[in-house]
Amino acid sequence: MPELVVVAEQLLAPVPGGTGRYTAQLLRALAATAPRGWTVSSVVARHAEVEVARVDGVAGPRVLPLPPRVLVAAWEAGVPGMSLWPGGDAVHAPTPLAPPKAPRGRSLSVTVHDTVPWSHPETLTPRGVSWHRRMVARAARRADTLVVPTEAVARDLARRVAVRVPTRVAAHGVTDLGPPTPVPGLPDRYVLAVGTVEPRKGVDVLVEAVAELSRSGGPVDVVDVPLVLVGQPGWGGLDPVRIAAGHGLAGSRVRMLGRVADGELATVLRNASVLAVPSLAEGFGLPVLEAMAAGVPVVHSDDPALVEVSAGAAV
Repeated sequence: MPELVVVAEQLLAPVPGGTGRYTAQLLRALAATAPRGWTVSSVVARHAEVEVARVDGVAGPRVLPLPPRVLVAAWEAGVPGMSLWPGGDAVHAPTPLAPPKAPRGRSLSVTVHDTVPWSHPETLTPRGVSWHRRMVARAARRADTLVVPTEAVARDLARRVAVRVPTRVAAHGVTDLGPPTPVPGLPDRYVLAVGTVEPRKGVDVLVEAVAELSRSGGPVDVVDVPLVLVGQPGWGGLDPVRIAAGHGLAGSRVRMLGRVADGELATVLRNASVLAVPSLAEGFGLPVLEAMAAGVPVVHSDDPALVEVSAGAAV
């Protein structure tokens, strides 16, 4: 029976972020739509606990004998040998963490979410920039297919990397978040931002905008609207509450919810006055679609991928 194996390591990352959400939803969708006779499996490195990487309808996760750091180093170095192939007839890597190359008779596809390591390297760690550039460039030479979420990413990637394999644009979709669950203490009105709290997401710009709005002297029901942030802290040490205080905003004006379950996200989205996406760069911007599906207005930066995804339906 043919088998598609998906690298699910991002589900076990300390901060899974948007790529973790993409990986989980992709696994569910592949399991539901796989051709007759195909098995969809997942694979992860050796962790003390892998239960969180289990996805309904997906076999596994299969656990490789290498711990995460060793697996990353081995795949990055490209040490030859079948031991680096995680099994299956086809492997899909939802991030640039991928085997060096498919053995004869097998196939490898790799998703490249964005071109941030080239366009905005200052928003990543130096190690992250170097690693992503190497892994994406190799996939562009040696994978069988690259998958990108938008035409904007496809165009920009082709300008920055020698892409020698077919590139397929596969836009993200919106899944049902399920029934909303209570989120205590939500304000009646609020500006919502969803995403890992890190420099690329422009959270500091958003906090500054809220502060400027407060200083504008407009109607109270506008200038006093609080900011609600959904997402785990990422790298860079950004503290939105401290940034707000530096602009004279009370701590109560910025509420950080951290990582939330799908039902909580449904509640937070449906009750928001507006979703703000001030990102410096995105490959897709899934929260834009999720907000639109919930009937919530969206304001976003002029990043090309966000402009493509919103298709004129946002500000």
